[in-house]
Amino acid sequence: MDRSQKEEQVKEIAEIFDNSGSVVMAEYSGMTVAEMTELRAKLREQGASIRVVKNRLAKIAMKGKPFEAAGDMFVGPVAIAWADDMISAPKVAVEFAKDSKAFAIKGGFMGEEVFGTEGIVALSKLPSREELIGMAAARLIGQASEVAQRLMSPGSALSGAIKVIEEKAAA
Repeated sequence: MDRSQKEEQVKEIAEIFDNSGSVVMAEYSGMTVAEMTELRAKLREQGASIRVVKNRLAKIAMKGKPFEAAGDMFVGPVAIAWADDMISAPKVAVEFAKDSKAFAIKGGFMGEEVFGTEGIVALSKLPSREELIGMAAARLIGQASEVAQRLMSPGSALSGAIKVIEEKAAA
């Protein structure tokens, strides 16, 4: 690889780091092509990607960035998984690592925060964006129905009282 290709790779890696919701670094030594293809497919389903990077180029791409400390994780064969949202890549990577002996999470970062393996596992347990929206919508609907019940309650009581007075007057 000549110098211009390396510069292009550094630029691409830097864009990934800057524009991703979160980045997961994992060791992949010993993975078969079939396993890597399966992982890529699972990540793609969730809108995430994975790429094998040269450690030196990744460290150069991190220079001067708030997450530069994550550069220490680039030792040995390292792949990066990323997505636009913060949860997809960690969720798929952690789930895949549970079943694979050749794929191990090293850590990652989200914005300025650098995480070890435990941090990525914790991040993977968070609900996805869609789940959070669903939870918020359910709470809003519940609150709205409670407000409607409370608004209708005095009217129902008044209606019941009028009916009782009407029945007494008719008798």
